[in-house]
Amino acid sequence: MKNIPIGQYMVNNGIITEEQLQNVLDAKKNDNTPGKFFGDYVVELGYVTDVQFAQVLSRKQNIPFVDLDDPEVQGAIDIEAVRKIPEALAKKHTIIALKMTGKRLTVASYDPVNFYIFEDIKVQTGMDVVPVLATKAAIVKTIGKIYSSANVGGVIEAVESSFKGEVEDESAKEIEERVNDAPIVKLCTTIVENSFRADATDIHIEPFATYTRIRIRVNGDLIELMNVSNVVHNSLITRIKIISGMNIAEKRVPQDGRFTQIVDGTTLDVRVSNLPTVNGEKCVIRILATGDVGVRKITDLGMTQYNYDRFSRLIKVPQGVMLVTGPTGSGKTTTLYASLGELAKPNVNVITVEDPVEKNIEGINQCQVNVKAGMTFAAALRSILRQDPDIVMVGEMRDQETAEIAIRAAITGHMVLSTLHTNDAASTVTRLVDMGVAPYMVATSLIGIVAQRLCKVVCSECKTPRLSTMEDNELMGIGEEAITIYDACGCPKCNNTGYSGRTAIHEILLCTPEMASLIAADGKTDAISKLAREQGCKLLRDNVSELVQEGRTTMDELIKLTFAV
Repeated sequence: MKNIPIGQYMVNNGIITEEQLQNVLDAKKNDNTPGKFFGDYVVELGYVTDVQFAQVLSRKQNIPFVDLDDPEVQGAIDIEAVRKIPEALAKKHTIIALKMTGKRLTVASYDPVNFYIFEDIKVQTGMDVVPVLATKAAIVKTIGKIYSSANVGGVIEAVESSFKGEVEDESAKEIEERVNDAPIVKLCTTIVENSFRADATDIHIEPFATYTRIRIRVNGDLIELMNVSNVVHNSLITRIKIISGMNIAEKRVPQDGRFTQIVDGTTLDVRVSNLPTVNGEKCVIRILATGDVGVRKITDLGMTQYNYDRFSRLIKVPQGVMLVTGPTGSGKTTTLYASLGELAKPNVNVITVEDPVEKNIEGINQCQVNVKAGMTFAAALRSILRQDPDIVMVGEMRDQETAEIAIRAAITGHMVLSTLHTNDAASTVTRLVDMGVAPYMVATSLIGIVAQRLCKVVCSECKTPRLSTMEDNELMGIGEEAITIYDACGCPKCNNTGYSGRTAIHEILLCTPEMASLIAADGKTDAISKLAREQGCKLLRDNVSELVQEGRTTMDELIKLTFAV
């Protein structure tokens, strides 16, 4: 069994079919990329995940598998063992040392039968190597995390000592020369790397009188990443301004810019916003998911089966407007991309106009808004309608002109997807009317509205059970009998936050003939909401209440997301 090819081994064990094996072999034959293995192709084609493939390989080769994404495994890594292998060598061979036992060094590799790698380590460390198997992505992530966190203290020290003699009235040229110096470059890179590895969406660099605070937003909450001396602040901001294409001499007005950075093999698209404050310039960096990160399927959006069925009906309608609504950072764009992924077939022409284009999707024409050049949402939309589109996605309906053109496009036989910043599905209709779109046009064109929020999932390791109170039951909209619900606590696995990841909650309003009649008659929000509930629309509160009852989130999240006076 040990000597048969891994593909045949997977077929024999019922993991993939003969047909799938042939597809993998054909893909491998047609692609001559050096350094790619059978496993890379079988994962790329979606037949197994990288973890599943590693587990199969582990059984076949009789080498233990280690899940480096498990926080317990991460916590057990011996830093002294890691230091035995230089960072350059670890990156060259994609390996990470895990522990030392006497003269034996346990090393994780995704290619544990490669004799040359382990000979190299033996020569470097003078120790015998015990190989274990891990996924390539997990090793790359762990290398970045462990080596950079070990270096971060040294980087900050080097930066602070090199900028102690900072002068206030330096020329722009002198500042630029100084901030291209290695320590400040390294600090800037380290901040973005560590934030990305912590799954942060934003980085806040905030100047105060005696220090500069750097915080990151993870799962919707700001947590402190590090503090640095205020003498470093100007140089750090100037470095960010240089790489993001801003004017470094201008410190009195807000500026925007962007840059790209590669972290652990993923290209990040980074947007930067600068704002002058009393203590200096505050900088907020938004880390955007890029084209390297696959577009989610609609089955991965966290919808309940009931909402998924309603959503599936929405996207089957051939023409009209579908709106996704919610506050900034509620996952609206992710839902739109998932819908496009479902709708973009070879026989349809799909065009998007976005600000900015966040993910590049194969087979879709995507336009970037450029206000300075006159490429606004409205201008782009007018041109798009002359491009013979079947499906149009408008990043956001920001004004009356954009809304009217989008609505007219839907009435003339196009499918239009867009977003709006509103609190719930029912108030979206009145918002469109308030923007100046005639109620009869909204009623004629609207297919449905998806309102959504992101709800934090309580950590399964440390959540603590308790019985619900009368007040809790009232908020959840259930009977008087106490049920078991959970509170967030905090443990090493969830970085003492009590929560681990987020899921989406949805409210899906379908524009039935009765709903269209009510909208055309200029129905108000309360009447629309009442009819929607009668027709089976589950509100955001119903959704999050179900999650609380299932033990997946807490009452704190229910109140934070849906409480109203």
